[in-house]
Amino acid sequence: KCAHLRLACQTELKPYYMSKLWWCGITLLGLGEVGNFAAYGFAPIAVVAPLGCVSVIGSAFISVFFLKKTMRTADILGGTLTVTGTYLLVTFTPNVPQELTARQVQNYLVSWPFLVYSILEILIFCILLYFYKRKAVKHIVVLLMMVALLASVTVIAVKAVSSMITLSVKGKMQLTYSIFYIMVALMASSCTFQVKFLNQAMHLYEATAVVPINFVFFTTSAIISGVIFYREFQSAAFLSVFMFLFGCLMSFLGVFIIARNKKEEHLQMPFIDCGHIPGHKLTAKIQPDSHSSCYGTLNKEDDSVKSQS
Repeated sequence: KCAHLRLACQTELKPYYMSKLWWCGITLLGLGEVGNFAAYGFAPIAVVAPLGCVSVIGSAFISVFFLKKTMRTADILGGTLTVTGTYLLVTFTPNVPQELTARQVQNYLVSWPFLVYSILEILIFCILLYFYKRKAVKHIVVLLMMVALLASVTVIAVKAVSSMITLSVKGKMQLTYSIFYIMVALMASSCTFQVKFLNQAMHLYEATAVVPINFVFFTTSAIISGVIFYREFQSAAFLSVFMFLFGCLMSFLGVFIIARNKKEEHLQMPFIDCGHIPGHKLTAKIQPDSHSSCYGTLNKEDDSVKSQS
């Protein structure tokens, strides 16, 4: 964002991929996603997925330094709630073994709870896709529900792939099993379609609405898939489950408070308001051609208008 704003202020417009700052941001983003991927190999899905709220807090505070935004009271309140919720999430996380072998993943994949869950998920996704394609229903809830359903498949596959790679690095080779490559294919395909629907939502709606709703849907879907597929919380005490869910609720509320009423910044496109040009109607506007030699000027056809201006 900082790179795009700097490029927009330059007299000579350059492509964003020519900016060193942009490449620096992309590199840091990539490193963060690698860390996120690795985390699934060491911690339950129910912990890793909700911790995505940290990125919302980080972007709110970092924007003060890099984008010169004003720190709002809502940012401080939302950040406090989110940090408190994150603390509860980590404290009351389910204590389950994280070393998943290829054979364990195979057994989980054909277990009856996951098969029932998969059938229900496919049915719901097909119904939503029908309304999206046939009825042209592009409501934000429909789009982000499809993203969340795909995300549940993604997190299951990511955890399986990450765990098997971790075990292979430790000396217990798991990459020779076909289930590893099946999970890689599931991860890649679900991610691709997830980006498609998320991009559609970002195109139609403001990011301030998409980000919190997507975070809630994604986290809820990820936790449910972790509970059903990897049987997290299977032996957890009632208090631990209650405090974990309470921590999730606080994180959700914090993200909504941070994103609420946050104004979107758009790069200003120059135009001439014809209401200030004599002889033109108030409703008309001229959008000059930026590639022409007379950019920002009026046509020379009307000498009277030219002399008045």
